[in-house]
Amino acid sequence: MITESEHDSYLQTSDGFSEWLARLFGYIVRGAALVSLLLLAWLAAIVWQQAQPALHKFGVGFLFSQIWNIGDSVFGAAPYLYGTIVSASIALLLAVPIGIAVAIITSEDNLLPPKLRTILAFMVELIAAIPSVIIGLWGIYVMIPAIKPFQMWLYESWQWLPFFNTEPSGPSMLAAGLILALMILPTIAAISRDIFVTVPPELSSASLSLGATRWETILKVKLPVAVAGIIGAVMLGLGRALGETMAVTMVIGNSAQINFSLLDPAYTIPAVLANEFAEALDPLHIGALMYLALILFILTLAVNMLALLLVKLVDRQK
Repeated sequence: MITESEHDSYLQTSDGFSEWLARLFGYIVRGAALVSLLLLAWLAAIVWQQAQPALHKFGVGFLFSQIWNIGDSVFGAAPYLYGTIVSASIALLLAVPIGIAVAIITSEDNLLPPKLRTILAFMVELIAAIPSVIIGLWGIYVMIPAIKPFQMWLYESWQWLPFFNTEPSGPSMLAAGLILALMILPTIAAISRDIFVTVPPELSSASLSLGATRWETILKVKLPVAVAGIIGAVMLGLGRALGETMAVTMVIGNSAQINFSLLDPAYTIPAVLANEFAEALDPLHIGALMYLALILFILTLAVNMLALLLVKLVDRQK
């Protein structure tokens, strides 16, 4: 028979152990966050140090120069920076509306049968598990031949526009954008779906009870509530699009030229790092590649900081 004093003593011991465990967990989480921050700083310091030869010789002009001549040790980042930003922008334009549409369809109960909704969500998320080199091979042997008639149509019908004024030859900026859109689609769709699911059902019920249609409820009630999370999902997708290497390298054509036509080959920063770093021997060449890596590092960091600012701004306006 447990007395009341023994029961109180047990509760105090249990509460003390729980408090100690919670404190220990807090220390572990803070330590993990600190280790992550130190690793990030260490990585940035190494890239900065290795980029010093190019930083000293080319300075800020490296960002605007279009010359990349290994023999003459003259390097410029403009074609690679342009290719990285434009291909990622094309991917966002294509993946964001499709990803949000998939998130809405797979999170709403009455738009699709439950089994079909589950299969669709599973298939979209399964794309994220496919290795990028496999997607690149698919892009070479399936996607590029499949979109060749569409590229020819763009050229023949819209060649008066600078974006489509060159005859397509296969690998191109447009192909890279399509591949990237496919690769970031699972990220945007899955996170957006989770955000839609967490929207309080009372909001939808109140909207429907006031006479709004289901689509009016989705677009005017649920979407504004979920917009902060969707922005975060889009920025995560953009971060992956900026840093994707193998699949883009295999379909973009790897031409170090700035061409406004999306039907022309192009080049990205991750692609040139993958293609040239293993064979780089000259310290200035290595420094130029590390300078490119530093630019990519700052670019992705800026994207993540922008995402945080946008999410906070949207939250304040609610």
